[in-house]
Amino acid sequence: MIRFIYLVPLLPLLGFLLNGLGRKAFSRKAVSVIGVGTVLLAFGISLSLFFETLPEGFLPQTVKLADFIDTGRVKIPFSLLVDRLSVLFLLIITSVGSLIHLYSTAYMQEEATSDYARYFSYLNLFVFSMLVLVLGAGFVTMFIGWEGVGLCSYLLIGFWFRNPAYNDAAKKAFVMNRIGDLGFLLAVFWMLARFGTAEFSGVFEQAPEATAAVLTGITLLLFVGATGKSAQIPLFTWLPDAMAGPTPVSALIHAATMVTAGIYMIARSHVLFNLAPITQTVIAVTGLATALLAASIALRQHDIKKVLAYSTVSQLGYMFLGLGVGAYTGAVFHVMTHAFFKALLFLGAGSVIHAMHHEQDIRRMGGLAARMPVTHLTFLLACLAISGLPPFSGFFSKDEILMAALAKHPAYYLFGLAGALMTAFYMFRLYAMTFRGAFRGSAEQAAHVHESPMAMTLPLMVLAVFSVAGGWLGIPEVIWPGAHRLAAYLAPVLAGDDGEALNVAHLSHATEWALMGGSTLAILAVVAFAWRRFSQSPSTEEKPSTGLAALLDNKWLLDECYAWLVVRPLQAISRYLSDILERNIIDGLVNGIGRGVQYISRQLRLLQSGQVGSYLFIMVFCMVLFFIVQMFWKP
Repeated sequence: MIRFIYLVPLLPLLGFLLNGLGRKAFSRKAVSVIGVGTVLLAFGISLSLFFETLPEGFLPQTVKLADFIDTGRVKIPFSLLVDRLSVLFLLIITSVGSLIHLYSTAYMQEEATSDYARYFSYLNLFVFSMLVLVLGAGFVTMFIGWEGVGLCSYLLIGFWFRNPAYNDAAKKAFVMNRIGDLGFLLAVFWMLARFGTAEFSGVFEQAPEATAAVLTGITLLLFVGATGKSAQIPLFTWLPDAMAGPTPVSALIHAATMVTAGIYMIARSHVLFNLAPITQTVIAVTGLATALLAASIALRQHDIKKVLAYSTVSQLGYMFLGLGVGAYTGAVFHVMTHAFFKALLFLGAGSVIHAMHHEQDIRRMGGLAARMPVTHLTFLLACLAISGLPPFSGFFSKDEILMAALAKHPAYYLFGLAGALMTAFYMFRLYAMTFRGAFRGSAEQAAHVHESPMAMTLPLMVLAVFSVAGGWLGIPEVIWPGAHRLAAYLAPVLAGDDGEALNVAHLSHATEWALMGGSTLAILAVVAFAWRRFSQSPSTEEKPSTGLAALLDNKWLLDECYAWLVVRPLQAISRYLSDILERNIIDGLVNGIGRGVQYISRQLRLLQSGQVGSYLFIMVFCMVLFFIVQMFWKP
């Protein structure tokens, strides 16, 4: 089956072409079958590949499809790499992707048929690009998929392009991602210059021979690329605005796949990052700062999707913390569990928005538990998972990162635990204000609130199962020796990170039990407080906030700071250059050349007078001039 690996990305690409080209000819049912079916078939092939990689003796295999660039000195093939890390990400992308495609068939029913087909074509194209990203056998192939998901993100965020605000959000995401992509591209150029190749095997083989300065420079540039795609400080403000897209888009792109591309890239390049300790420290500190900053903003948001958006940024920060302290397996583990419970949260939010006729303010919700039992129960399970309570999936992956952080430095653990407590608070604030207490919406909304159709609730139920049980693949050694199956599966790829050597070797079992127990009790206390505090149907009237609360309401004024520090100065420089450089110099030069040509043409036109005597005079004059030049010219 490995030799047919090209079918995994090819199927979604065919779905994109069929739905895109036939958007005005296909029926809604045909579009749904093509859109969902292609991703589901890709999942089936990915599942068979997973079983092929299970035997202990399995070795990574590279499947070359074509020569992409061949200049003699530089050869860059278009090759796909099949190993345990890429196959794991294939399963995450295609499984969650197929569920979100199925959910979209009901959520997007109000769209016109052509727009419905356009939506699914974009969604299929995104899945194709993401699959190319994780399957690429080199940085150039990865970069092709990297740029593809950036383009698809722009198209899907601005799907409702008739709304100028949505277009602005799409452009913001596109521009900020391009800033990060420049760092990635410079790193690729540096690797080509230093190693003569951008293929993983060649770069990683030569990496130990490079100087520390070179490795630090390359890895920092790669990290810049990761900050853009995975929404880390300072390139994270695009992701909350990206909630302008349809809710299933938020679940797929901004919870399960695209924003985890940076984590995948660093985990794949761990050989380089292990040789650059300065970069690892930068990654850990940046991830921790992002986790805390985003969590603090989420405490005061009222838009149901904005809370989840800042939660995504915060969870991505935890993943980068894991990468920075060398817990690559823990970071990938959290990618997997986060894909399940965050996709479930976004789809649950979409179910609520669908029932509330596009209302997204949680202050105008409440009491939806009885009216939407499936959405309520699945959303509650996802909240328990993301809060890090046992035995739900988030507990195991977040605990693994925190234990590795403590082994690296106690400050990492303390700040990470503070972020976990904030996560539990804002998630159960969101849950309580949405599902508990009395309904606070309008009478018209109350009359129409109902549970979503099966096409929307079935993905919720499947994701709920994974949100509960997905973490059991990584049960810590202290609880059940030998039960961390994910670490054993990824050990051949993530060399030196077998889940035990980095994460628990520096901590005694008693310490681990004490930390797990203490953090669980603290999270339970926060959950109980938030449940009680926000289940009492707070007033919908907006009270003016002051001090820190006002600062959090305005998201630490980060967008305003960026506007003052970056946007406005660039606009002022652009206006100045437009007035001085463009009008006076560039336009003056172009217009001057045009006027000069016109003047010369007018003078030369006088020679064509139609008078034979003038022509004879010019001919004799030129002959005399020719003889004079011949006589006196000595080359």
